[in-house]
Amino acid sequence: MANTNTTLGAAKASKKDEFYTQLSDIEKELVHYREYFRDKVVFCNCDDPYESNFFKYFALNFNALGLKKLIATCYDGSPIAQQELPLFADENNEPKKKAYKVEISEVPDLDGNGSTDLTDVKLLLKSSDHNVKAELKGNGDFRSPECVELLKQADIVVTNPPFSLFREYMAQLIKNGKKFLIIGNQNAITYKEIFPLIKDNKLWLGLTMNGSNRWFRVPDDYEQSASMKIENGIKYCFVKAVVWFTNLEHNKRKEEIILVNKYTPEEYPTYENYDAIEVGNVNKIPYDYKGIMGVPITFLHKYNPDQFEILGMCENEDLYSLKTKVYTTGECKQAYFNKFGKAGTYDLNASGVIIKNGIQEKVYQRILIRNKKPQIS
Repeated sequence: MANTNTTLGAAKASKKDEFYTQLSDIEKELVHYREYFRDKVVFCNCDDPYESNFFKYFALNFNALGLKKLIATCYDGSPIAQQELPLFADENNEPKKKAYKVEISEVPDLDGNGSTDLTDVKLLLKSSDHNVKAELKGNGDFRSPECVELLKQADIVVTNPPFSLFREYMAQLIKNGKKFLIIGNQNAITYKEIFPLIKDNKLWLGLTMNGSNRWFRVPDDYEQSASMKIENGIKYCFVKAVVWFTNLEHNKRKEEIILVNKYTPEEYPTYENYDAIEVGNVNKIPYDYKGIMGVPITFLHKYNPDQFEILGMCENEDLYSLKTKVYTTGECKQAYFNKFGKAGTYDLNASGVIIKNGIQEKVYQRILIRNKKPQIS
């Protein structure tokens, strides 16, 4: 499998970052939050109902969840608009791709078969009596004034926003005080706009994806690569390190990590540029260390705020005032020569640094934490 971080980076650069979530992935996560949706307005603001499995999930489960209202907005010119549920094609069978909204306040048994299913959703969207669909004045961008007004009506936002606009999308949710459950790339944890929200317990990770790799449907005009496949005429892209971001509480946040390792200076070296020890594996967090520890970002999949405190992150700008040493350009060049035996520069300031066999070594991205209740004998 090709490195799809490269594929994802190229998608971001070209703004071709439309990755459509599979229904099975939505169902696996949403089952853990059912109690939050009763009598609530749900907004899917990056979701054409004709191609969005988020809309399909909430429309099909409208009555079971006890929703008050479901709102979805479509972006003008969606590449695969209405290909899955082609209900509003014109007389020439050409799907309309204008920006529009759908607002559903009920899903009745329109076909009279005794239950509500996808057929009822189709009939509801077609019905002039219910008048649930209307064109938007603008292009349907989540930042447009009319979409922001719809956002203000919502209690919970659930969607897969554009990866290239993730920072801006999240900022809008926080500014408007919304509950949310959205999909993003695990690397977003390290964004300086996102990590403070995690640190301040305003944002955390969901349960089911855990930074795993997922297949997402993509528009047909996406360039074919080794990270893509075509099944039944539909193109999919393999995307690495996918996670759910949310501010809805779930039971996982109450589970404590079982700690079985005892601290020793030999096994847990201290960083040269932080007053903290290096813990390269979440499962090896020592139970008896009361100081600061650097752990991989995957720690957040097991993070219990009652057990640990997040203090900051090893990063270049020292945003959390935790650095004890800042390397000069000369020191970075010397470190590179010592490690690789040739001229260059080793950006020691971008991460934690340990000394290994007399050589300065950068570690991978680390979150700096402290155990709230170390077991010190």
